[in-house]
Amino acid sequence: MSGIQTVVLKGDPDKAGLYTIMLRIPAHTRIAAHVHHDDRVATVVSGTCYIGYGDVFNASLLKALPAGSFYTEPSNRSHFAETRDEPVTVQITGGGPSSTSYIDPASDPRRSSGK
Repeated sequence: MSGIQTVVLKGDPDKAGLYTIMLRIPAHTRIAAHVHHDDRVATVVSGTCYIGYGDVFNASLLKALPAGSFYTEPSNRSHFAETRDEPVTVQITGGGPSSTSYIDPASDPRRSSGK
C-alpha cells in the first residue's frame, strides 16, 4: 500500500508458522475494508489508530486506539482503518501463511501499482 512500510520482525508471513510484522502508516491514510486468512493480534506502538469492523469503510464505526492499545483481526472478519493527523506504528502477530483480500477489489491499492 502506498506509503505504508512493512518490516518483518520474526518469521515469514508468507510461510506456515508464527510471524510478527511492524507497519508504519503515514498520517491521513485510509485502509479499505479487507480480510486476512489468519488470526492476528495487533498492538498500537505509537500514534492513534482508528479501526472498525465491517465490509464497507464506515467512519462512524471507527474506534480510536492510542499507543499501548491492542485489537484483534480474526480470520476472515472484514475490518478497515485510518490514521489522522499523525503517523501510526502497529505491531501485528499472526500464524502464517497470511493473506490480504479487499472486500471491493477496486479498492485494493495493489491494483493501481505501476500506474
